[in-house]
Amino acid sequence: MKSTTLNNTGWHVIYVRSKHEKSVDRSLQEQGLESFLPLTKTVRLWADRVKKIQAPLFPSYVFVNIKSKKEFYQAIQVKGACCYLSFGTEYAKVSDKEIQQIKCVLGIKDLSEIRTETIPKFLVGQMRQITSGPLKGLECEIVEIKNTQKVIVKISSLHQMISATLPLHFITH
Repeated sequence: MKSTTLNNTGWHVIYVRSKHEKSVDRSLQEQGLESFLPLTKTVRLWADRVKKIQAPLFPSYVFVNIKSKKEFYQAIQVKGACCYLSFGTEYAKVSDKEIQQIKCVLGIKDLSEIRTETIPKFLVGQMRQITSGPLKGLECEIVEIKNTQKVIVKISSLHQMISATLPLHFITH
């Protein structure tokens, strides 16, 4: 079991049950906690109609501004909240500036089709260090990303090029 620590106060990300973002946001605010649920207008097609709805920009995420340990534990006990988002042993935090930027983008009336995309850990052309396996210690270039589990890398040594498919966990992030 990993032990994550509360590293200061500030905006944290709560992972919530699917389709429970609005109720969790409402419950947090009813408890006096500052929360933020970025919503974007989208069009949904049903068999019998077309409807414009407000959908979460980040599905299953609600942001909460934590000011004390008490608020930290109070927020996660809200019905529909699952856990705080964490990376390794650190809780995911979002800066005030980033929250303001999201609010600014959502506040611009002329923007349409606002959506999010995941930033890939590896990009073609990046130089990385191999940290595991028989090629540990060698520097490589990302040539192709095959899927979410493997990449093809180019290793230049002895004026020869070796191309190999490696699991992602063999390469530094």
